[in-house]
Amino acid sequence: MDRIILVALGVITATPVAALFVPASLTTAYGMAVPSDPMALALLQHRGMLQAALGAALVWAAFQPSARIPAAGAAIVTKATFLALLGPGRFGDAPGALFDVLAIGLLVVVIVRRKFDTR
Repeated sequence: MDRIILVALGVITATPVAALFVPASLTTAYGMAVPSDPMALALLQHRGMLQAALGAALVWAAFQPSARIPAAGAAIVTKATFLALLGPGRFGDAPGALFDVLAIGLLVVVIVRRKFDTR
């Protein structure tokens, strides 16, 4: 079950990488227009690349049990940071916020299961 959770979360987490190749995907992903400021666009595209790396780490952890706690922990920290920066009253403003809340819950389950796995 953990493998399925990690692969699914990893693939979904990596989807912002689309902004690197198709900047117009920012409209769908974040509900915002493509920034006219090149630096703002570069930062969002870079964020997409970092999300792809995090997603890849989660997928890798699905097949490498020893990587599950570090990858899940990193994902929890990054997703929780985004939610904290967004603020609780603004979750509806960010399409990915509800996914991040769900992902954090599932990743905690993965960590607990891994921590107490006696095999």
